[in-house]
Amino acid sequence: MEHPVDLPSVRLQESNAESTTQTITCTEEPKSCDQHMHEDSEHIDAEIVNSEVLDNGSLQYGCPHYRRRCRIRAPCCNEIFDCRHCHNEAKNDINVDQKERHTIPRHEVQQVICTLCGTEQEVQQMCANCGVCMAKYFCGTCKLFDDDISKRQFHCDGCGICRIGGQENFFHCDKCRCCYSNFMRERHPCVEGAMHHDCPVCFEYLFDSVDDVTVMPCGHTIHKKCLKDMQQHSQYACPLCFKSVCDMSKFWEKLDMEIAATPMPELYQDKLIWILCNDCGTNSEVPFHVVAHKCPSCKSYNTRQTRG
Repeated sequence: MEHPVDLPSVRLQESNAESTTQTITCTEEPKSCDQHMHEDSEHIDAEIVNSEVLDNGSLQYGCPHYRRRCRIRAPCCNEIFDCRHCHNEAKNDINVDQKERHTIPRHEVQQVICTLCGTEQEVQQMCANCGVCMAKYFCGTCKLFDDDISKRQFHCDGCGICRIGGQENFFHCDKCRCCYSNFMRERHPCVEGAMHHDCPVCFEYLFDSVDDVTVMPCGHTIHKKCLKDMQQHSQYACPLCFKSVCDMSKFWEKLDMEIAATPMPELYQDKLIWILCNDCGTNSEVPFHVVAHKCPSCKSYNTRQTRG
């Protein structure tokens, strides 16, 4: 059995004044170890109960886009949806009248409905009625709820939206006005508002797209899956500026051999034309050939005939 410990006196010193003494004493009766253990046990039990309430239904509810324990009321049409993507898919479906199609203003969402108890309330992480945590990740700015924190969500003030992948792995480029992987900090060509446009293949707005986006060597951005589809169909140039999107040196070597094996008829052997190189931007006068025209500056065959 531990003995009660007396609390010492505390002397308060004030400059240019008489010293005063204040004594702090315990007003409660000393407690035994058994009493302390009982109180600790009650405290632990309360924490367990509270944790169970908060985690009730975690990862069990939601939609194909997010695991969450709430739904949102869209401020634009006053209808209830699981998330903003569910709203946008429903309201922009091909069967919806074009005049009625619209996108939810995500930052203007004001009301959410708890999935477990059905209580409608202002946007907040904890349900005001049943006390459940409606999502382990919550952003009050984006009105984003997500129980799946393995995505490592974070809010970027520069972008004004939430992103995934862990904040320590990304940086915000002020000129491009978007976040890039740290790997690209010194390796990407800056393009003003690089993400603030549609994908040049599928025309989906890239800035808040949920699909992976990649940066081509020219600095233009595109969906990763769209770029892969292009390459599978032998399209290796940026749809916007026509610069090569990958190392084409091996292919250029094959064209060298094909041209060497395909001599032009005597009528065209002395014919010259002007070409513009899509890769380096050089204008050059070169011999005409039916197979391809090689840029004398960068040795690329990604060229177009401009005159001749």
